[in-house]
Amino acid sequence: MRELELLCEIGASFFSRGYAFGSTGNLSVRLGDEVWITPTGRSLRNLRSCDLACIDGDGNSRNAAKPSKEYPFHLAAYREAGERAAAIVHLHSPHVVALSCLETLDERQPLPVITPYYLMRVAPVAVVPYLRPGSAELGAAIGEAARLHDTVLLRNHGLVCLGRTMEEAVDRAEEFEETARLFFLLRGEKVRTLNEDEQAEIARKFPRRL
Repeated sequence: MRELELLCEIGASFFSRGYAFGSTGNLSVRLGDEVWITPTGRSLRNLRSCDLACIDGDGNSRNAAKPSKEYPFHLAAYREAGERAAAIVHLHSPHVVALSCLETLDERQPLPVITPYYLMRVAPVAVVPYLRPGSAELGAAIGEAARLHDTVLLRNHGLVCLGRTMEEAVDRAEEFEETARLFFLLRGEKVRTLNEDEQAEIARKFPRRL
């Protein structure tokens, strides 16, 4: 299936660009009543569609591949987001992880509105407190966040981005990482952010479908 080939191509692209390293990160797509997800303990560098794990909505395996240990939060996000989610990207991209570790992080607004593209593709961002990777608690927290948000920042961990398509989820994750990179580049500088009128104009011209 082309959707599975695309997932593998995107995983390799993330790895080659430093968005994922080692065996970190996981991607999934929802096709009908099945979720196809990257396998546990495998790098995103060189996956093939035949390597992907297939599970149902309860987490039961439908093929021989073992799914990522993070599959509970993928299922929770799909369940709570409904039609807004047909693909999920989870990465430990360096600048977003650095952001997630800041003690001074403003959880109401994790990043300032530096560019219009952050508003168009990323914000608003839900912040989930640190919970053990793979735990039921993390799954429940991400599911709750996914009811109203397509972008989730996991404290001391990384990002989760939802999309109606894999391309949309990828675009959101890349924009989040780039905005976090800009944030750190500009620390200590006098930064101009978009004012309220400019933000309102973006919201009118480019409404988000939540």
